[in-house]
Amino acid sequence: MAYNILIVDDSTPMRAVIKKVVKASGFNVGQFFEAANGIEALKILNQEWLDLVLTDYNMPDMNGLGLVEEMKKDEELKSVPVVMITTEGSRERVEEFMEKGVMDYIKKPFTPEQIKQKLMQIIGETEDEERTPDNGDEEFDF
Repeated sequence: MAYNILIVDDSTPMRAVIKKVVKASGFNVGQFFEAANGIEALKILNQEWLDLVLTDYNMPDMNGLGLVEEMKKDEELKSVPVVMITTEGSRERVEEFMEKGVMDYIKKPFTPEQIKQKLMQIIGETEDEERTPDNGDEEFDF
């Protein structure tokens, strides 16, 4: 299964790096979406089907925690997993992320292997499941 990912970071080059690293990791991505802050991210989240959000913490207008807080208020968005990708790595900050509903965090700088491992854990797939071809919708009962 391919996953739609929203990358939220105020730095265009950093969004490009994250996108490149996720692609290099081999994680199965359907489509990437990008936003420069939490406000833009919420607009995209309300328009597109997204499986995962990778967000920076420090951004203007609405930071990563503000985005998570707004997502948790919405019945449809509160179940979308959020991973904080940040230079913030203090124990207190990480605890704050988790208390607010962040699924996990990745500290910058990071490797493709770290990204893939975290994303696979969050999505709940093993490497074997990821390689299993999709046989269509034969398993659906409706």
